Amino acid sequence: MLNTLIIGASGYAGIELVNILSRHSHINIVALLVSDNSLDIGKSLSEVHPRMKNIIDLPLQSVKNIPNWKNKIDLVFLATSPEVSHELAPRFLEIGCVVFDLSGAFRIKDKMFYKNSYGFHHKYEEWLNKAVYGLAEFQYNEIKKAQLIAIPGCYPTISHLALKPLIDADLLNISQLPVINAISGVSGSGRQANINTHFCEISLQPYGIFNHRHYLEIVKYLGIQVIFIPHISNFARGILATITCLMKSSVSNKNISKVFHEIYYNKPFIRIYEEGFPSLKAVSNLPYCDIGFATKGNHLIIVAAEDNLLKGAASQAVQCMNIRFNFPETQSII
Repeated sequence: MLNTLIIGASGYAGIELVNILSRHSHINIVALLVSDNSLDIGKSLSEVHPRMKNIIDLPLQSVKNIPNWKNKIDLVFLATSPEVSHELAPRFLEIGCVVFDLSGAFRIKDKMFYKNSYGFHHKYEEWLNKAVYGLAEFQYNEIKKAQLIAIPGCYPTISHLALKPLIDADLLNISQLPVINAISGVSGSGRQANINTHFCEISLQPYGIFNHRHYLEIVKYLGIQVIFIPHISNFARGILATITCLMKSSVSNKNISKVFHEIYYNKPFIRIYEEGFPSLKAVSNLPYCDIGFATKGNHLIIVAAEDNLLKGAASQAVQCMNIRFNFPETQSII
């Protein structure tokens, strides 16, 4: 059994982590922590999230209680903001814990990125350089050896899974930049109250064009430039991405299909559509990324869908954990 600490347990991604890990036969959840200013401190998890009643009723404790647990745990999940993960992760890494960080604090190996995008100076270059990017379908061998796994963001996950196989196979004419139009539900903005993301205030609207934090992450791990247009809309969870590309003149629909099937044939959380297109309904509350496509001439449209809280966050983190500790990749996820 691996003694496990979950920090940020009351948030939307945090509760999904707790739900998945609570049924994992090799995981013992020893404590659930939240930020020191959280109104949930002292409440049981099931009081805050009734869906967990009689499943896990541990109290939510302040992060100030970390010293009580530091020498009693094997692994840590950080469902916290980048600034918080940046400070907490090294504390656990230095005592030998394996850390799965769901924030952006260790994804990009460029200290200036954090100053420009997140507003803090990154103090842990050694750990930044050691961190492994946890895109599970492509980083399997690296994840197996890592102590710090930086779980990709929800937008980068869906963008990479849809585009990376085709880029690696050199099927795209990148003189025309792929255009990623991605629409996310409001849960991607977190659980903290904010009038700008209040459900009744949200309409379908773009935001962060040319300056979204996930843009550099997408470009970094795809290896090409793209145009990324994120949107938010008034539904709770999920991301639907419609991606417009130009194929090389010699590439056909069959080439696209063949590459997707060759890359993902043994990847349990990727589902390829031969006909029709993915929908949010098909992936909501499920750990899959669904991918469909259509071609006409040299034009390619890819449509991908995922649950931003699962494949875009919590279930991918547990998938990485299963890989890291040689458990079945799907254990407790499906």
